Amino acid sequence: MDTVGIVSPGFMGAGLGGALRAGGARVVATVDGRSARTGRLAEEAGLELLPALRDVVESADVVLVVTPPGEAVGAAKAIRGAAEAAGSSPLVADLNAVSPTTMARVEEELKGLRLVDGSISGPPPSDRPGARLYLSGPEATVIAGLPWDGQVEPIVLGDRVGSASALKMCTGGVYKGLTALITQAMRTAGAYGVLEKVLFDLESSGLAQTAGVARSATKAWRFVDEMREVAATQEAAGLAPELFAAIAEIYAGVSRTELAHGDPESARELSAAEVVRLLQQ
Repeated sequence: MDTVGIVSPGFMGAGLGGALRAGGARVVATVDGRSARTGRLAEEAGLELLPALRDVVESADVVLVVTPPGEAVGAAKAIRGAAEAAGSSPLVADLNAVSPTTMARVEEELKGLRLVDGSISGPPPSDRPGARLYLSGPEATVIAGLPWDGQVEPIVLGDRVGSASALKMCTGGVYKGLTALITQAMRTAGAYGVLEKVLFDLESSGLAQTAGVARSATKAWRFVDEMREVAATQEAAGLAPELFAAIAEIYAGVSRTELAHGDPESARELSAAEVVRLLQQ
């Protein structure tokens, strides 16, 4: 039986762990130093909770890292330290939304440990099965071969670390960038009293995503660093980074509003007018 460690078992991490448990894997994690919400999500997913990160790294054949983008390098350093203390050498799959440059820093911090570069497109399987898991690196097929129970679709891009991260920076920039544009359109429409008409017009193109705006607001603090990673990726490709630097600022502003309160796993039925009102507070 495969033993898979999850760092950290939040909304996405717990969802991935739950899928692997359903597929027959032993899944371990720790909630040491994490929030009560993370503990609740891990317990609901049925993960085996261990006292500390060292215990997770020592027990696991594979460690999946799912943290906010800004914590990716620190998490890699902590995992390497835990592995050295435990005398273990698990395969580490970093699934965070970071640039290829940041992934190179992760690889440097993990020196001595094997690394798979990964990225996730779609919601956690606990929310809706079918997320695509893009993987790259010499051992990408090992992660693809884990027992995902049909809830996750693994896609191997090749043996180059950085490819999966590059893909995420392209697709995540589109998905979250579009949500940011709709968010700003709704806020502006509300200020000018034309919200209903704007949404009517956007609906013809399938872009009146009121629910998506509300849900994304609960993750806006996390998207700030992700959009900065997208900006850095585009700059490294010789493109202007200003667009996604600005989108990062949009999410930073959203993160300070009342709409940002709450958790993404808690569905909220809000009208467009309520969304706009909560974005103003």
